[in-house]
Amino acid sequence: MSDGTSRPSEQLLTLGCSVRAGAIVVVATGELDVLTVPRLRETLAESVRSPEADTLVLDLTDVEFLGSLGLRALVEIAAEAEANDKGLRVVVDSQRPVVRPIMLSGLDRELDLYDSLDDALPA
Repeated sequence: MSDGTSRPSEQLLTLGCSVRAGAIVVVATGELDVLTVPRLRETLAESVRSPEADTLVLDLTDVEFLGSLGLRALVEIAAEAEANDKGLRVVVDSQRPVVRPIMLSGLDRELDLYDSLDDALPA
C-alpha cells in the first residue's frame, strides 16, 4: 500500500555479495521490480565477469516480489554467465512468492533452481 511517498531503490532491495565455497554468492532481499532490477543486473554482471569463482549463486529466498523485469534479468544473466563459462544457480524457497512467477513463466525448466544456499554451493 502506498502512502503517497516513494522509497528509493536501496530501501526496496538490499544486495549482499560474498565468495563462499568457490562461488560468488549474491543475496537479494526485498523486491525485484522496475526500480530495483537495474541494481541487481549491475551486481550480477560484475559477478559474472569476476575471476574469483566459476559459479554464481543468486539467493532469492528473501525476495518478496519478483516482477516481469526480474524474470527477464534472470534469463539475461543466465545467458551472460553461460557465455562467460560460469554456472548460475538460483536459490528459491518453495514457500516464497518468487517461485510462482518462475514456474508460470516456464523458467523453472531453464534455470538451475535450488532449495537452499547450502545445496546450491559447489561440492
